[in-house]
Formats: sequence, C-alpha cells, structure tokens
Amino acid sequence: MATRTPPPPVSRRHFLQSTAAGAAVLAAPAIVRGRNLNEKLNLAIIGAGGRGGSNTRSVSSENIVALCDVNEANLHRAAQTHRNAQKFFDFRELYDSASNRFDAVVVSTCEHTHAFATLPALQLGKHVYCEKPLTYNIEEARKIRLAAADAKVATQMGTQIHAGDNYRRVVELVQSGAIGGVREVHVWVSRAWGWQPNEAAAKAARDIVYSHERPQDTPPVPKGLKWDLWLGPAPARPFNNIYVPGPKWYRWWDFGNGTMSDLGSHWIDLPFWALDLKHPRTVEASGPPVHPEIAPATMSAKYEYDARGDQPAVTLTWHQGQSKPQAWTDKKIPSWGSGVLFVGDDGMLISDYGKHQLLPGDKFKDFKRPTPTIPKSRGHHAEWIHACKTGDPTTCNFEYAGWLTEANHLGNVAYRAGKKLYWNAAEMKADNAPDAEPFIRRDYRKGWKLG
Repeated sequence: MATRTPPPPVSRRHFLQSTAAGAAVLAAPAIVRGRNLNEKLNLAIIGAGGRGGSNTRSVSSENIVALCDVNEANLHRAAQTHRNAQKFFDFRELYDSASNRFDAVVVSTCEHTHAFATLPALQLGKHVYCEKPLTYNIEEARKIRLAAADAKVATQMGTQIHAGDNYRRVVELVQSGAIGGVREVHVWVSRAWGWQPNEAAAKAARDIVYSHERPQDTPPVPKGLKWDLWLGPAPARPFNNIYVPGPKWYRWWDFGNGTMSDLGSHWIDLPFWALDLKHPRTVEASGPPVHPEIAPATMSAKYEYDARGDQPAVTLTWHQGQSKPQAWTDKKIPSWGSGVLFVGDDGMLISDYGKHQLLPGDKFKDFKRPTPTIPKSRGHHAEWIHACKTGDPTTCNFEYAGWLTEANHLGNVAYRAGKKLYWNAAEMKADNAPDAEPFIRRDYRKGWKLG
C-alpha cells in the first residue's frame, strides 16, 4: 500500500484548549453543519448486541434509523426499542442501500471487522463512533486515520474513561511539570485472559477460555447467527462456541490481539495523552513462547520514544497478567491491581481510572495543584454527538486514536516477531525485521477488500 506522511498533528494540549482550532480540523459535512442543536441526528448502528447494545443506549437521544448485526437475536432485540429502524445483517448492504438515510454511524462489531465497517462511512462523509481498538492491525489503523483526515467529519474511538475527570487532572499535573520531566512510565493491568500454561492457571485467572488449541469439533451454528458474516475478512474456520458469544474471540489471533490492544486502548491512553506521544522509535516485548492461535495472558512490551518539544525522551513499559513494574513488586508504590506510574525528575504520579496520587506523599503534602485547564467532558458519546452537529473537536478522534492504536498493536508485533523492532513510522515497517510484516498487515478472505 502506498503511504504518505500527514502534516504534523495539532498539539494535544493546544487541541483540547482551542475549540476554534479543533473545529477547523473536524469541520462537519454539509448535511449536518449549521444544524440546530435540538435537531436529532439520524444514526446507523453496526453491531447492536453486547457492547453495541450499551453504545446504542448511549446515543438513543438521536434517531436510530438503521440497525445491523450478524446475530438475528441481537438485531430483533434492538428493533424492539427502535421499531422504525431498517434492519440488516450485512453492513455492506446497509451502505449500499440506506446510506442516504443516516448522518453518522456507531460501529461496535468485533475487532477484526472494525475497519471494514468504518471506512465506507468515512468515504461517504459520515461521522463515525467506533469501539476500541480502532482496527485489527497497524495497516488498517493507518488507512482509517488518513481517511478520517480526508473526510473532515466528527470521529471518536470508544475509550470511555478518557472522558472522566481523573484522567484530565493527571494530564494537567504531568503537563504543568508537577513531577518534572517524565523519562519513564509503567502501565500494568491484572487481566490474565489468553494463553495460560495450563487449565488450572486459566481458571485461577477467571478466564472463560481454557482450551488454547483450535477446536476440532464442529457443532451446528446457532439459529440466527450468520457465521460467514461474523468471520468477515478473517480466514475461514468452522463455528465453535469457544469464539462466540461474548468476548472470547478477542484472544484468538485471527480475530483480535488479546489484552494488549484491548485494555491498552484505555490504559496507555493516559500517558499517550499526557506526554503527547505518537509513534515510538523502538519496541521490544517479552513473554511466553508465541502460541500460533491465541494471544498470551502474561507479557510485557517496552517502547522508546524520542524527545518531543520540551519533553525528554521517555521509555514506556506495558505489563499484563503476572508481569508488574519492579517498583510494584518491591512495594515502593501502592499495589493497585491496574495502574499507570509516571516517573519524573522531581517525583512520581500513580493513577488508575478513578484516582491518582503524587509520590512520595510527604514531598507533595503542601503541593498546590494547577488550575484545571481541560474542560469537563459532556460525556464520551455526548461529546461525539455534539461534534457531529457543531464541528467542535472530540478528544479521541481518529487522528489521536489512530496513532494510539498503531502503538498498541506494535507491542504485539514485537512479541510475535520475537525481536526488538526499529520502527519506521513513515514507511510503516520495522527496518530491521521484515519478518514482522505478516503482523502489520494481512491478506483478507476472498470477497473482502478494504478500500
């Protein structure tokens, strides 16, 4: 695929504090620009069950005019609330026959079809809300980010915690220099879903997938599930309930990328935002031997980022499952189950979703916090709805989310390639590891093409 280097993105700090600048970047298309704020958007929902059901409820203040799901039960359940919505099983048919009926799309499919459900909307000039992770791999994230820049529509990736006040206060502390220059960050999550050494370990981790081999039995496809459409662009394989229903699919490499890309969207989001990160210079990962079918339960990935403006070079390390930062293991910081630790020249800051602390506590006992500068969010979905109608910026637009998604996927690429990657972001390749290519992009099943 031919690649191009986009113009430098607007600074995150500047972007958040300047509605006028943001509106220029995310100008609404003619079909919505100037719309009365009380006038409702016409929305298409792609993926109406599970997470999609929650997203649908969060945008139900608007007109739901189209519903699409590969599971007939999910589709009919959603239609009970939105009785006038047109129903589809295949989102390609939705775009072909109903695109003139809606202004915006909410995508809540499984990870391996996110890009396929999102790109047509951008090409049609529709606003898009897409669940995290934005795409299945790096090449897809690049395509979606560039398409969104061309479309100039309101976009938002579903990293809902980004809208919380806690993250905003942490970003302000880091960017105001409260702990000095940040040269080291650790992110850890305790979820241990994926390849375990044995069934007992999987049960101890409360994982719902105990088998790590591709099942050989082929039970009948449940009534109402369009299995071929669920597979979409992924390689064909027989149905088994080890993949669906529920989030079991996300551990299998053909359909998802495990905890790294899933929870990384939420947890790495915080340092990505606070430190104005984009693409790393190098990435290396460690964990158990790579399983050909399923992502690991425990792993770590270390990213090296160059200096950015007045911020020094920084190393960010991701830990999942049993992997933890040394400071956590040595009990030098609170033993939170999941968290982010910023290590600065003048102190440390630890945060989770809902709270944060400056460390050491005695040093910051009389610390005066900076005046809040990042406005309170209307709510993650409401922010996107407002942007669709006004052209105001969103905080997890596809420019930002595209780079975040690429970085998260790179951790898995390094793990699967088994070597430290020297990342060439402009060319979208690891200069020292041509064998990483199959994990950066992939061929799609016959009948599926992206763009």
